[in-house]
Amino acid sequence: MNKTAICHLLGIEYPIIQGGMAHVGTAELVSAVSNAGALGIIGCGYYRPDWVREQIRLTKQKTSKPFGINVPLTSPFVKAVIDVILQEGVPIITTGNASPEPYIARFKQAGMKIMPVVASVHAARHMAEIGADAVVAEGMESGGHIGEVTTMSLVPQVVDALKIPVVAAGGIADARGLVAALALGAQGIQMGTRFVCSTEAIAHINYKRKILAADDRGTTITGYTTGLPLRALKNPLTDQYKALEEGGASREELALFAEGRMHLGIIEGDTEEGSLLAGQIAGMIKDIKPVKIIIEEIVTGANKIIANLK
Repeated sequence: MNKTAICHLLGIEYPIIQGGMAHVGTAELVSAVSNAGALGIIGCGYYRPDWVREQIRLTKQKTSKPFGINVPLTSPFVKAVIDVILQEGVPIITTGNASPEPYIARFKQAGMKIMPVVASVHAARHMAEIGADAVVAEGMESGGHIGEVTTMSLVPQVVDALKIPVVAAGGIADARGLVAALALGAQGIQMGTRFVCSTEAIAHINYKRKILAADDRGTTITGYTTGLPLRALKNPLTDQYKALEEGGASREELALFAEGRMHLGIIEGDTEEGSLLAGQIAGMIKDIKPVKIIIEEIVTGANKIIANLK
């Protein structure tokens, strides 16, 4: 498998990107992914600027390879976080939940590569128009906040609409997903849930085991009434949340109910009352292994598939 346009753009060996997952995208995982030839991404979540600075510096200590950082633009600390990112000289940024247009000029001036996550062709076109270097087209199969279009439908339409490289995300966990994404015209893939089940990810073992135990219908979507639907593993929390939605709870009530639930599930390991973000490919993941092995298996497997297609 030859290097793709995204490899050349980001300075990486393999066209594989780790999703910028809040709580999980820490220096431990990010550096392991980058050292293995892919692109690790720090997940800022709603963390404060000091935490972001610490993670950037820790990552630099653990790898000399390129890495990126993901910023949800709805964070209450977004302006201060972006100041830190620019001060620390992170080379690549991915964004989500809103348009990065107010910050594009500063990113460009700093020489950063800008790669927003999008869930529609309309959003992808907008990102290209304002100067994005690439986009991540994320289908609704993914874990966390989702759009309305599947990866199989979204990726080729975004590819056809843009001249910049497109990365496919959502429902990808192995070599078959990489080859399929390339066939759809993408220049690489982004994976989140697969990397949660790595030895380097700091996610709680209870959370990892829940992913391993999931089947093809093991996830559900909540939050439609808030305008920010969220995919996670089914558990008592998702049942409670849906009951509140069906009962007409306000956005404020739902936000209060959900506060702190991701950390509770992902880091503290409460699989009953915590939020366990995961994509629909959770049912495909059957083991926990080092990042290097995950990436090597995907690349080797993709090469075999491609060779057999010739």
